[in-house]
Amino acid sequence: MRNLIDITDLSTCEIDNLIEVAEDIKSNKEKYLDKCKGKQLATLFFEPSTRTRLSFESAMLSLGGSVLGFSSASSSSTSKGESIADTIRTVGSYVDIISMRHPQEGAATIAANVSKVPIINAGDGSNRHPTQTLTDLMTIKSEKGKLSNFCIGMCGDLKYGRTVHSLVAALSRYENIKYMFISPKELKMPEEVLSILKEKNIEYQEVESLEENISKLDILYMTRVQQERFEDKLEYERLKDVYILNKEKLKNAKSDLTILHPLPRVNEISEDVDMDKRACYFKQVENGKYIRMALILKLLQII
Repeated sequence: MRNLIDITDLSTCEIDNLIEVAEDIKSNKEKYLDKCKGKQLATLFFEPSTRTRLSFESAMLSLGGSVLGFSSASSSSTSKGESIADTIRTVGSYVDIISMRHPQEGAATIAANVSKVPIINAGDGSNRHPTQTLTDLMTIKSEKGKLSNFCIGMCGDLKYGRTVHSLVAALSRYENIKYMFISPKELKMPEEVLSILKEKNIEYQEVESLEENISKLDILYMTRVQQERFEDKLEYERLKDVYILNKEKLKNAKSDLTILHPLPRVNEISEDVDMDKRACYFKQVENGKYIRMALILKLLQII
């Protein structure tokens, strides 16, 4: 039995294969309509989510399976004091596969250690978010035709942003990728993520100005400053509007720049960017469904 807790649980060959299957699903939806007939997915979301939870539910339903679960901790027995482990043991008796989001770092590992069905980490605190990373990789491959030989800028909240942590871990295994980390000092990329690049002698820069560096980028990955991760709300208020991408700032960017964002956005990307051909964040949303369909099929050993 396989779980997906961290993106490094998958080899690059497996990632490439999942993207290939997802692209086939996208082009041949009818072929996959009954692949999960009789199978059930539980979506256990202990913190709010729109895209990820609905993406998983849509993915399973589009494969002919069914879904049960909850969308907040207050809807579960953890509000009565039940442990994560007991919740997983219970729900695993009802379903074939579980997707779980939890605010506690390491919660997905706890779940995987006791589960008798595959666990998919749908985000554990500020730690990892592997299915968003698969979504990002599929979108990059679709837009650039490759997962190598480019410069990617990651901008905003790099300290708490689990999506960028997972994406660095994934892309570090592909060839000739340069990184530019754009953030205030208070939200810089954690040392444990930078150590991945240092160990492999992969080039990266840490800068504070988006405007001065946007012209160097092939991909720009914007992130939201996450209010829910801050204990000090005054610090959040001070940092929340540090980076706002707008049409004016794109004047110096490459004509084939790919703009990504895991969503939800607050105001870090102005709406005047949405119609720009370089804006790919809503393509990411669509790709998220197909890559999760491919992952469900893999973990259930249907493909």
